[in-house]
Amino acid sequence: MTLTSKVLWAMALGIIVGLIINLGGFNTPDSFTHDYIVGGLFYVVGKLFIVALKMLVVPLVFFSLLSGVFGIGDISKLGKVGAKSVALYVMTTAIAIAMAIGLAAVIIPFFSSVSIQSDSAFVVKEAPALSEVLINIIPDNAFNAFASGNMLQIIFFTILLGISLLMVGKKAKSIVESVEVMNEAMMHMVNIVMSVAPYAVFALLAKAMSELGLDLLVQLIVYVLVILLALFLHLFGTLMMILKLFSNLSPKVFLPKIRDAQIFAFSTSSSNATIPVTLRSVTKRMGVDNSVASFTVPFGATINMDGTAIMQGVATVFIAHIYGIELGLSGYLTVILMAVLASIGTAGVPGVGLITLSMVFVQVGIPVEGIGLILGVDRLLDMVRTAVNITGDAVVTCIVAKSENEIDMEIFETINNGEVEELELDKEIEKSFAETIHDTETTH
Repeated sequence: MTLTSKVLWAMALGIIVGLIINLGGFNTPDSFTHDYIVGGLFYVVGKLFIVALKMLVVPLVFFSLLSGVFGIGDISKLGKVGAKSVALYVMTTAIAIAMAIGLAAVIIPFFSSVSIQSDSAFVVKEAPALSEVLINIIPDNAFNAFASGNMLQIIFFTILLGISLLMVGKKAKSIVESVEVMNEAMMHMVNIVMSVAPYAVFALLAKAMSELGLDLLVQLIVYVLVILLALFLHLFGTLMMILKLFSNLSPKVFLPKIRDAQIFAFSTSSSNATIPVTLRSVTKRMGVDNSVASFTVPFGATINMDGTAIMQGVATVFIAHIYGIELGLSGYLTVILMAVLASIGTAGVPGVGLITLSMVFVQVGIPVEGIGLILGVDRLLDMVRTAVNITGDAVVTCIVAKSENEIDMEIFETINNGEVEELELDKEIEKSFAETIHDTETTH
C-alpha cells in the first residue's frame, strides 16, 4: 500500500472508532476510555505527530526558501514571483468570503426559528491595528522570530538574507552549497516523519470524533451545512476555474496530486504543519521547481486563508441573525475587507480563525461572546477549511510557476506519478536507514 492509501484507511478507521466511543457512551468523564485511550493514547500519538511536523516547519522554510532565492538567482524575477503571489492570494480570499456571505445571506434567514443558547466563554485578546500588523512583518529580533515561529517575520528575514547573499556573489558559493545540502537533509527528515503518519491520523481523528460526536453538529446543522457548501464550492469551483483560467492546467490532474496534502491538512487543522507535505506534493508530483514552491507555499500558509475567510463570512451572518442585527450592504463590505486584512499575518495553526473572527465582530458591532455559539463545531470545520487553505496555496504555486516557466509539464501530466513517487519514497526511506546502519557498523 502507498502512504496515501494507508492514511485514507487510517482516517476512515479513526472516524469509525471515534463515533463508536462517542455514541456508545464510553467517553464519560473519569472512565478508563476517557483517561487512558482518548485523553491518553490518542492524545499523545496525535500530539507527537503534530509537534514533529511543527518542529520541521521553521528549519524547512528557512533552508527551502533560501535555496529557492538562490535558485531564482535574478532579484527582479523574485520580485515578480512575490507580486504575483500576493495578488492571487488576496484575490482568492476576497472571492471566497464574498461568496460565503452571499450564500449565508440567502440561506440562513429562511431558518429564522434557529435559536441557540450557549454557556461557552470565549476570551480574546484585543485585535491589533492594521498598522501594527504591517510593522510587525519586519522582526526587531531575528532570533526571536525564529524561536517564536513568526512565519511572516521569518519569510521576510530569509528573503532579505538570500538577496544579500546573491549580492555577495562568488564569495558566498560555499554557503549556497551548504544550504542546498541542508535543504535536501530537511526533505529526508520530512520523509521520516511522514512514514508514521497513518498511526497519527488515526489517533487524531479518533480523538476528535469521540469528543464531538454528532450532537453538536445537529445543534448547528444550518451553520455547518452553509459553511461546507461554501468550502466545497470554492475548492471545486472557484479555485479550479482560477487554475484553468490563469495556467490552463487540468484540475482533473491537479486534484489527485494534492490529495495527500489535503488529508494531512484535514487531520492536523494546521496550514503551517502541512507545509512539508504541500511542498512535497507541488514539487515531486506536480513538477513545480523548488525555487518557486519554496517561496509561494510557506508564504501562502501565512497569508492565504480562503477557508478561514469563508468561515468568518458565514459566522458573521449567522451570529448577526441570532442576535437580530441587520448588517446591510456596508456591513457586508466591511466584513469582506476586514476578513482579507485579518488573514494577513494570521498564524496557520488550529483554531486561530476564531481569534481573527473577533476582529471582524468588533468592527461590525456584533457581540464577541457570540463566538461561543459556534465554538463546539469549529474544530471539525477547521479541518475542512484548512484543507481548502492549502489547496489554494498549491493552486497559486502552480499558476505562478507556469507563468515563470518553472514547472515540469511532463511530471504534472503524469497522472499516476504520485503512487510511483510514494513507492519510491518508501524504498528511499528503507535505503537511508540501511545505509545509516551500514555506515555506523563500518565506523565501529
